[in-house]
Amino acid sequence: MALIYIVEDDVNIREIEEFALMNAKHKVLGFGCAKDFYKKMDEILPDLCLIDIMLPDESGNDIVKKLRRRPETKKLPIIMVTAKTTELDLVKGIEDGADDYIKKPFSVMELITRVKALLRRVEKEEIKELVCDDLTINNEKHEVKLADKTIELTYKEYELLSLFVLNKGIVLKRDIIMDQVWGTEYEGESRTIDMHVKTLRHKLGDYGSRIRTIRNVGYVLE
Repeated sequence: MALIYIVEDDVNIREIEEFALMNAKHKVLGFGCAKDFYKKMDEILPDLCLIDIMLPDESGNDIVKKLRRRPETKKLPIIMVTAKTTELDLVKGIEDGADDYIKKPFSVMELITRVKALLRRVEKEEIKELVCDDLTINNEKHEVKLADKTIELTYKEYELLSLFVLNKGIVLKRDIIMDQVWGTEYEGESRTIDMHVKTLRHKLGDYGSRIRTIRNVGYVLE
């Protein structure tokens, strides 16, 4: 669960955003102007911000530029929400420091998906290296080594192995694996997961036997 701040002067849009993100299990606080937003920022920093471009007291672009100049918010995940649709407007938002943008009108599913993707990306970027005995996963180089031998993995195999190492000793259900690696909700057929685990085990050799199948539940890295 993440703490998310929404800066949006349109009450109807803000309420939709708040409701959608709270339903996605996030804690959400909404603000109708930059002044109230800054006041709360001085009390506690959020995990992510949704900032509208057109605000009554200050533009969203100026807010983003200010946040990027402050050391404590320099890397704060920010999504800009805009009714402007020209390529120049969108590029400006990114150049000012936004990580992503959503164009109005947007669907609730698009909002949740964008937020989830950015939070996941930031979480992975913060972890530079994962180590589990002789296995090392270097996220900066996107490289996997086992006893100093480089293991060539596909993108999904790499994501799958990272998930197992991050949750060593914890049984991961199939729906959790599908959501975290494939970014979709799990529905019924899990053959995709099984095939990727099979090829991952093969490439890891003896180490691969540590990925144990928990019948009718999922997998665990022992």
